[in-house]
Amino acid sequence: MTQIPQKMRYIDHGAGGAPEVLRAAEGQVPAPGPGEVLIRVAYAGVNRPDVIQRQGKYPPPPGASPFIGLEVAGEVVALGDGASKWKLGDKVCALTNGGGYAEYAVAPEGQALPVPKGLSLLQAAAIPENYFTVWTNVFERGRLAAGETFLVHGGSSGIGLTAIQLAAARGATVYTTVGNAQKAKVCLDLGASAAINYREQDFVEEIARLTDKKGVDLILDMVGGDYIGRNLKSLALDGRLVQIAFLQAPRVEVDWTTLMTRRLTFTGSTLRPRSAADKAAIADALRAQVWPLLEQGRALPVIHKVYPLAEAAAAHALMESSTHIGKIMLEVAGG
Repeated sequence: MTQIPQKMRYIDHGAGGAPEVLRAAEGQVPAPGPGEVLIRVAYAGVNRPDVIQRQGKYPPPPGASPFIGLEVAGEVVALGDGASKWKLGDKVCALTNGGGYAEYAVAPEGQALPVPKGLSLLQAAAIPENYFTVWTNVFERGRLAAGETFLVHGGSSGIGLTAIQLAAARGATVYTTVGNAQKAKVCLDLGASAAINYREQDFVEEIARLTDKKGVDLILDMVGGDYIGRNLKSLALDGRLVQIAFLQAPRVEVDWTTLMTRRLTFTGSTLRPRSAADKAAIADALRAQVWPLLEQGRALPVIHKVYPLAEAAAAHALMESSTHIGKIMLEVAGG
């Protein structure tokens, strides 16, 4: 049985700022609350919300850990009162409510999932944030169905590659936008039917060409800004636009006439503030619908680079450069 120390290493972001504010620190090992599990972390994923939190623009919701890190994989080493879904020693990956950049992290038991058969702890740690996000926004909120057309922006990001693979595996035709030929090739190899270089091509014109001017049924966007109006022009009749982030400005002037005349739906969501019950329901859907694909070796996370926990600042600098393809990970205990 794993012995639980009183102290652990974690990454502190202090008052926030540039990547360099991230530093290794020592603190108390958290105790799991009611319905929670304590996980000895093998690996943790780095995600765009982590960067925004470090910058001081994405404060954690009430009751969540003040520290950075939204996904981990490792071993269950303690159970909170009433937690019964897992037993000590189970290997899991989990969507945390914060504090994942650490040797130990807590998560509500419903937000943990078994490591898929055949996958490593490293691969499993790259799953929760992206797959929870894609499932709830593309297939639940966006209602993407087999035979439909789908455009995902930022195709070479962790979110983008997850969306491409899951949508293609479930029978949709997938288009994406990327910034260079290398990223385009990866997206095409993983199931996209076309990869549009936004530096050289107008995605509105390309989508019109690819769909014989019909437009796509669904768009997943994390860019915002002037993409909002352009996205609306790229949707088919009764199309849906799902917004999950704003890399550009969240406030823009848009001509909403297209929304009405083409009967479009514009919606969006963020994952972190949702209730434990909501997240547990997403986990259950992933277990039923996505885990079989993963255990067949399909729709796997793409890992770009792994850093030691102490080099979290370098991992964030890489994330901000947007030169990566897929996931950036932190090795904690390894395994």
